[in-house]
Amino acid sequence: MSDDRPAWARRMAAERTARDWSQRDAVKALRAHATEELPADESMIRQWKRWEAGTMPNDFYRPFIAAMFGTVTHALFPAPGRRDGNKEVLVASGMETFEIVSRLSRSDVDTATLDALRITTDRLCSEYPFMPSEQLLIEGRSWLKRVVDLHSKSLTLAQHREVLALSGWLALLVGCVEYDTGNRQAAEGTRQAALSLATESGHGEIAGWAHEMRAWFALTTGDYRGVVAAAQAGAEVAAGHSVAVQLAGQEAKAWARIGDRRQVEVALDKGRRLLEGMPHPENLDNHFVVDPAKFDFYSMDCYRLVGEDKIARTLADEVLRAGTDFDGTERSPMRNSEARVTLGVTAAREGDLEQALIMGERALQGDRQSVPSLIMTSRELAAEMRRRYADEPSAQDYLAHLRDLGKAKPGFLPQ
Repeated sequence: MSDDRPAWARRMAAERTARDWSQRDAVKALRAHATEELPADESMIRQWKRWEAGTMPNDFYRPFIAAMFGTVTHALFPAPGRRDGNKEVLVASGMETFEIVSRLSRSDVDTATLDALRITTDRLCSEYPFMPSEQLLIEGRSWLKRVVDLHSKSLTLAQHREVLALSGWLALLVGCVEYDTGNRQAAEGTRQAALSLATESGHGEIAGWAHEMRAWFALTTGDYRGVVAAAQAGAEVAAGHSVAVQLAGQEAKAWARIGDRRQVEVALDKGRRLLEGMPHPENLDNHFVVDPAKFDFYSMDCYRLVGEDKIARTLADEVLRAGTDFDGTERSPMRNSEARVTLGVTAAREGDLEQALIMGERALQGDRQSVPSLIMTSRELAAEMRRRYADEPSAQDYLAHLRDLGKAKPGFLPQ
């Protein structure tokens, strides 16, 4: 039987069920998060039934419902549509790439050229989730060189700061892709260059992302205390920027792997509160923008690690829904891969080896991968396989596939 309710209504029901709450329990939890006195229980239960049936809660209730499920309003309820970043260079500046490059050869740089470069940088950062790594690396490095070469031109002070910032964003992008492909040494050098550019230009947001990259590198190599240190250092320089939310998410992931459940909840709640208080992003595709759906992705990872399988599975389903267009095109293939690992882990724990293997193999098949992150999460599924299904040939095949994936990246081989 098909369920034609809105996605948010289905999720409300799924989140409640994952916590083994009745609708009365849900109303009780809602009261704990509301800032004002709510109507009587019977009235609120009727209201809750209408919400789960597909009647949209009003502006008053939506933030409290999101908070009680540990997420943010625009991750749970519909948000403004996404813009098409790929067409903006031509539409906004009237320039094709060839003209932009031609203008860069002049002795001075005008405002229109810098605007076109800014839009081009935003476009490249927006293509991070799905453009093949090799292609994005070539384009990113090419544009980074062009922008860095502008330092030799005649620039005003404002233009100089803008060029430093553009160089910083492109360095961050290149460093991320270098790390995705397993080139840890190059990625660290590029990250340090981005941090240096941020320091020179006084750009706290770029500095925050450079610290976030350090936290990510530490997380995927098992240096969990290093993650916490990097996250806290980044938060000091990037207050008020959305990267502070991602830093809190990385910190929560580290605490989950350390095994400190209380600190996981503290870090997640810190990130949730920060994100709830920020305006909804204009461009959800830009890698250096923390969109509300990304917070569910952080939480999914943490709940899987602390053994809250029902909640982790519910969040994994939501990550896949949010990361897939209506025609089946994956707009967030790397997040989707990790969501499938989560579904594989929860299936393995429930004794469903076949489903665990299906999800585990599908996670390894994407064309766009962050190899260190994928192997880190797949290692958890591998551990479940060894613990529960060591004698099963199909489980051994999966473990062999995972080893093959990591052979070219010895620093990321599963333990």
